[in-house]
Amino acid sequence: MVTFSVRRWIALAGLSGTVVLAGCAAVQTTGSGAVGIERKQYMSSLVSEQQLQQEAASQYNTLISQARAQGALDVNAAQTRRVQAITQRLIAQVGVFRPDAARWNWQVHVLKSNDVNAWCMPGGKIAVYTGLIDQLQASDAELAAVIGHEIAHALREHTREQVSQKMAANVGLSVLAAVTGSQATADLGGTLTEVMFTLPNSRTHEIEADRMGVELAARAGYDPYAAVTLWEKMGRLGGGGQPEFLSTHPSASTRIADLKAIAAQMMPLYEQSRR
Repeated sequence: MVTFSVRRWIALAGLSGTVVLAGCAAVQTTGSGAVGIERKQYMSSLVSEQQLQQEAASQYNTLISQARAQGALDVNAAQTRRVQAITQRLIAQVGVFRPDAARWNWQVHVLKSNDVNAWCMPGGKIAVYTGLIDQLQASDAELAAVIGHEIAHALREHTREQVSQKMAANVGLSVLAAVTGSQATADLGGTLTEVMFTLPNSRTHEIEADRMGVELAARAGYDPYAAVTLWEKMGRLGGGGQPEFLSTHPSASTRIADLKAIAAQMMPLYEQSRR
């Protein structure tokens, strides 16, 4: 027999699902570009693009201030200029996917860390770790591939997509709180931090970022095949040095095959950019 309390839980569970679905809508974050990104995305009305960019800017400023205080911010002037120059060439191409991104308040810094990592927060707040440059001995084109990959995450609003899902789920949980006794809150700052620095991107997000990043690099005048050599270098790190970039990708052979195909497709854009 289904007791009253269980029936009530089931009813509330259905209501929570309705709340989650009702709070999301299909959006078009980017154009498809030459690589043909066409997937529909669903964002929650609980968090707007502007809200997330404001929170990201606040968190980025805090992180940069901490790095500066620790003597870990842009410590190598030549290295910083190199990263900034590559990034600016990539930013000049973002309009092909979304013209409004050209007006973002883009920022890029190099953080002294042995981690093989880089990221781009919503609204164009970028960090590149020295471990990525030093351990991989990355060429300019290889750096363009990984920075373009991270920029693509921001253009495609992958973080907002994940935050939307988590915050919508929290609303559903709060509906159930009367029965379960749980305490679910829609904490934008905490959810952004978790999504950016703890949770991995989905394979779909990573593949989209790979493909868009290759196109951005090719349009900026960087050999698109550098994405292949970059990911091969990452795969060879192995052991404790294995970068987080690889955690959600398909197998190495699948990824390399996809990158080679996209690189071949982007070669005309690369050649055109060099004329």
